[in-house]
Amino acid sequence: MRDSRDPREEIFVMERPWGQFEQLVSNERVTVKIITVEPGHRLSLQTHENRGEMWRVLDVPIEVTVGERTWEAAPGDTVWVPEHAMHRMANKSDRAGRLLEVAYGEFDEADIVRHEDDYAR
Repeated sequence: MRDSRDPREEIFVMERPWGQFEQLVSNERVTVKIITVEPGHRLSLQTHENRGEMWRVLDVPIEVTVGERTWEAAPGDTVWVPEHAMHRMANKSDRAGRLLEVAYGEFDEADIVRHEDDYAR
């Protein structure tokens, strides 16, 4: 992301007669993924040089680390990971947990710098 904005500040909810919708991103170049973390597993502690990531927790509480802070994010919570920030997600529950990831910037899986990894990659 080439600027310092936090895209969580641009999320809005629009009421409609049938209910509502929540707009997470509009007219941006992004990559969108759903990440599933199995019970008792965690991703590597990593950084990215060319992208920031916004995560929406979908199913079960997920332990997230961003920078020096680690906390449990509840379903519905939205987390911002700026470019270059050390980050990780872990599932301490007894069932699979999913997160919606919206990556802003140049997306390339080879951009991952692993600082710690449970799987020796």
